Amino acid sequence: MKLRLLPHPILTPVLTLIWILLSNSFDPGNLLLGLLLGWAIPIFTLRFWPERIRIHRPLTLLRFIAMLLHDILTANLTVAWLILRGPRRVAPGFVVVPLDLRSDLGISLLANTISLTPGTVSAWLDPERRNLVVHGLNVRNPEALVESIKQRYETPLLEIFEPC
Repeated sequence: MKLRLLPHPILTPVLTLIWILLSNSFDPGNLLLGLLLGWAIPIFTLRFWPERIRIHRPLTLLRFIAMLLHDILTANLTVAWLILRGPRRVAPGFVVVPLDLRSDLGISLLANTISLTPGTVSAWLDPERRNLVVHGLNVRNPEALVESIKQRYETPLLEIFEPC
């Protein structure tokens, strides 16, 4: 019964928070509407979720979110500096990131994390889901970019969503 009334307990407050941020108002009506949407959307989309989400390490998830926010801010400043310095200083390129993640959710979150960070974008996932092609705005050392993605993003996602 609990699963039917609140199928994704973490998604409900996240959707509520997103609604409040989008509406830019914390009045009771918007809060109530945000809670209603945060409750209804997971219920109506339940049949589209392929698997039940299990977070194995919630503290790692919080550290991952904090690190991602820091990386987004830092990357914004870096990209702005690259643009201000001119196109001759930019070395765009593609890199192939071999994946250890196997779950659809983990791979999707990794691809979205990469795309959220300015200067990089996920370009292609091979059909076997073993490699992710990433485009970088300034790829002077491809191996370092691949290692950075694996260490900063993939490793925490493995700990969070995939059992050891």
